[in-house]
Amino acid sequence: MCPSQGGNTLTKWQKLQIFYQELLENGDKRTDGWLLVYSPVPITCIFMCYLVIIWAGPKLMANRQPVNLRPVLIVYNFAMVCLSAYMFYEFTASSWLARYSLFCQPVDYSNNPLALRMARVCWWFYFSKVLELSDTIFFILRKKNSQLTFLHVYHHATMIFNWWAGVKYVAGGQSFLIGLINSLVHIVMYLYYGLAALGPHMNKYLWWKRYLTSLQLLQFLIVSMHTTYNLFADCDFPDSMNAVVLAYSLSLIVLFSNFYYQSYLTKKTKST
Repeated sequence: MCPSQGGNTLTKWQKLQIFYQELLENGDKRTDGWLLVYSPVPITCIFMCYLVIIWAGPKLMANRQPVNLRPVLIVYNFAMVCLSAYMFYEFTASSWLARYSLFCQPVDYSNNPLALRMARVCWWFYFSKVLELSDTIFFILRKKNSQLTFLHVYHHATMIFNWWAGVKYVAGGQSFLIGLINSLVHIVMYLYYGLAALGPHMNKYLWWKRYLTSLQLLQFLIVSMHTTYNLFADCDFPDSMNAVVLAYSLSLIVLFSNFYYQSYLTKKTKST
């Protein structure tokens, strides 16, 4: 009898079901009960709604006036500054008190208070990426469609999946460095946007946008170098996760470098 006709042969659908069940059950048991963590279905639904908004939003706003969101933007941006500052502190304190290694730090899956503290701030970082999808909605409502670039959509849409996997499987360990650096960058970034939302009179104080882009590029360079080291070092951290982070960081280096070139170097050349 051919193997394909055997009674114990699994169909493709059954194999998919087994894979999905393993996807659910092989995660960090400490984070399973946390919001948007156990299954990828909720975050996938959020992602699909995000894509629908990007597609339908500009069409719905085409014949409407831009919405005045200044009060909302002021509150939102400065709230994100506070959240980013909180996460930066928690990443720093948790890793310092637990004596994390910068070069090789496995995930502590225990219920040790410091391990749980690190896992919780990883979840807050993940949830902050869901909140940051609001950036896109604000652009659409204000009819700033030129801001809906591939870089913007790609970065926002993929970060929610990257950090779903991070909290689901590796809530801590060496991934803390990504959260720590990115939280610091976002303190500066949302401070810039918060000041800009106060009104045109703040423009004279916002000459440092170019350096903000440089800071964003620097974080991806640091993450790429750190992940490359760990990918080849004898470190008890999943190489599959290292490979994904490295590929993702390199893609952002390319995209942000192009943005920097188009936004600053090209304009400078044309002006001269």
